Amino acid sequence: MSDPEAVYVERNPASRALHERARRSLAGGTTRTTTYFAPFPVYITRGEGARIWDADGNQRLDFICNYTALILGHAHPRVTAAVREAAGRGTAFAAPNPYEVELAELLCERVPSLERVRFCNSGTEATMFAMRLARAFTGRPKLARIEGGYHGTHDLAEVSAHPDPDLAGPADAPLPVPDSPGTPPWAVEATVVIPYNRPDAAERILRAHADELAGVIVEPVIGRPVIPADREFLERLRRVTRELGMLLIFDEVISLRLAPGGAQSAAGVIPDLTTMGKIIGGGLPVAAFGGRREVMELLDPRAEAHLAQGGTYNGNPLGMAAGLAAMRELTPDVYEDLNRRGERLADQAREVFATHGVPVQVNAAGSLFAFHFTDRPVRDHRSAAAADPRRAHELFLGLLNQGVMLAPRAMGCLCTAHGEAETERFLDALEAVVADRAPAWRG
Repeated sequence: MSDPEAVYVERNPASRALHERARRSLAGGTTRTTTYFAPFPVYITRGEGARIWDADGNQRLDFICNYTALILGHAHPRVTAAVREAAGRGTAFAAPNPYEVELAELLCERVPSLERVRFCNSGTEATMFAMRLARAFTGRPKLARIEGGYHGTHDLAEVSAHPDPDLAGPADAPLPVPDSPGTPPWAVEATVVIPYNRPDAAERILRAHADELAGVIVEPVIGRPVIPADREFLERLRRVTRELGMLLIFDEVISLRLAPGGAQSAAGVIPDLTTMGKIIGGGLPVAAFGGRREVMELLDPRAEAHLAQGGTYNGNPLGMAAGLAAMRELTPDVYEDLNRRGERLADQAREVFATHGVPVQVNAAGSLFAFHFTDRPVRDHRSAAAADPRRAHELFLGLLNQGVMLAPRAMGCLCTAHGEAETERFLDALEAVVADRAPAWRG
């Protein structure tokens, strides 16, 4: 067997040098924790279509696409043309612009829950404002969230996103656990945690806290480990939250790529509020939140008592133009084709692992997929946490050495630039890595 880390270090001296240099000015050598991996991250210099090039001149197929944001691949000609045109007219104004009106109209037409929408710059901002809106609308202080769901890095999101199961209480009655140093005690106290894909337990917890809960925020597909919610679970949340006067918030920052109207349209479950990001910006920093008119009207500055939302770059014309160009490319047929190819890739990947007798769960939802080194189905945070992260890291590094990039946690996605040749190349690389590591992974 080869040592994937040693091979990676040997082939990427320029990235290693850049990382050592970066550590002298950037905390930890990066400005984005999710891009770091041991022994050092790869430094990308260019992207085109489904391919990326790094500082050492290595060409790789990109199967993470900036954490699922680049659904059209890198440097799509219509998106880059739209950005150039917008930039030529000015990069930012202290005023609205026509692009944001058009993109808002497009999103409201496609996403069933959207009657009104507001733009921001990140999924973190979107979920922060959606949670704040729920509290303002209901007058209640607390939010419920799913154990293991990811909603960004603001204080209320930094609770039970990746808790240690040994500290998080019973599986059917999870305890809120702070995710990082600096998470304030009030954020933990203001959070109620419910288990994923356990409708009876979730309903019991929500009813027990009914008088203090403003709403429930949930990913219809938990994006990081790619775990789809059962329709029964989402339907139960919808029924119970409506009965108890809570707002149901879908975090579709990742899952919006599954259908023109997002996972909510595919499931037929319509929330009160929806947060969005990634694909709606065409590769630029754009996010949004929106939903029922009477809830969103709390943001109307014409009202005497309204919820203020500032942001120097909210609705920035470059991001709006890029997002509008990208979303116009995404017809229903494009979504259908992406999902079909994603499902086929997941099936073929399962065959690769099975052929070599390696116990792996290949979780998939449309064009999203993730590999979990465990012999048990992964349906929630605790079953995902039981998988072997060391093997996932070895797979990630092995694929990098074979010319394929996933997320370091062995999660990936397809974009429209991935054709049959790219998919076959991915599967060939996977076969090579699994064949090499199988003797150790079978143990």
